[in-house]
Amino acid sequence: MSWKRKRNRNGRNAHYSIAKKLRRESRSNEEFEIMLSGLTLEEVIALKLEMAAKPVNGRLYGLSLWSSLPDIARDAAFKFAYSATRSHKEAMRFLGMTPLYFNKLRWKYDPVSYFTENDN
Repeated sequence: MSWKRKRNRNGRNAHYSIAKKLRRESRSNEEFEIMLSGLTLEEVIALKLEMAAKPVNGRLYGLSLWSSLPDIARDAAFKFAYSATRSHKEAMRFLGMTPLYFNKLRWKYDPVSYFTENDN
């Protein structure tokens, strides 16, 4: 008898996975994900910023980066909550939000369209 907890993945969010979406779009693979898991979140963000600044010789002027960071992190956390939970209610509890605030942010970040967009 196995004592492993089996997770029932039924629900509205059951088929959302950022890794699967990126693999389907050929933007990720298993080797890349293994390398990525060895980096801290701070290193990933810094590396991504460095790669964005390279084409413009390190000049990202006009971009209010500092004030945009909280929104970038919240968007990422919101998408993760959708991929890690089975329903909107579970995602709301996971993030520790009230239903009113969760629904407000759900319209702002629109995670469902991120996972359901057709590949063009």
